[in-house]
Amino acid sequence: MQKEWELFYRKFITYGGYENVLNGLWITVQIAVLGLVIGILIGMVIAVIKMIPKNRTAPKIFSFICDIYIGFFRGTPIVVQLLIGYFVLMPALGLNLPNVAVAIAVFGMNSGAYVSEIMRSGIQAVDPGQLEAARALGLNYPTSMIKVVIPQAVKNIMPTLGNEFISLIKETSVVSFIAIVDLTKAFRQIGDSNYEYIIPYLMLAAVYLVIVYIISQLVKLLERRLKKVDRNS
Repeated sequence: MQKEWELFYRKFITYGGYENVLNGLWITVQIAVLGLVIGILIGMVIAVIKMIPKNRTAPKIFSFICDIYIGFFRGTPIVVQLLIGYFVLMPALGLNLPNVAVAIAVFGMNSGAYVSEIMRSGIQAVDPGQLEAARALGLNYPTSMIKVVIPQAVKNIMPTLGNEFISLIKETSVVSFIAIVDLTKAFRQIGDSNYEYIIPYLMLAAVYLVIVYIISQLVKLLERRLKKVDRNS
């Protein structure tokens, strides 16, 4: 094991492998954060559409489209979605986007399918009287949802969104399929340089554990703060 540590140290410190790892960490966090932001926006739209009363044809059509969207992104592996986005949709649409941009878009759309259900649960947890009061004041349905209901729903689901962020952090480990040097790929390259993978992969697991632990603690802190605010109000 001493030999493996020496090889890892030489590649990681002496030959600057840590720079590649730090860059990979930044890319991993960037994809996860921006993917979650896109996912929240998509999830809000889908949740609002799914909550519209189905007494007209148009809401039923939009709801059906949302069901197909959710079914696809929740029913297929993220790596398959990534490959379709990069190798199928980009050439078909004539786009030449950076690999990272494609990954952010795919992870955002994937997250949107999950956040939509989270958001809908949060909306359903809000007192129905809030929506009725907003409508009684003359606000239409979309405005009532955006200005009154959704802000309260977001507060309710913040801890769950933290768990979604953790899932995105871990799922980004597959972005190397479209030639992105993320955290996983950076450690793999260290192993590739000398064909010794034990230490690099153990260190990779340790880094992921630290990241997830930090995010989990922040989520717990946020949850305690929100409960304290609710008690004071």
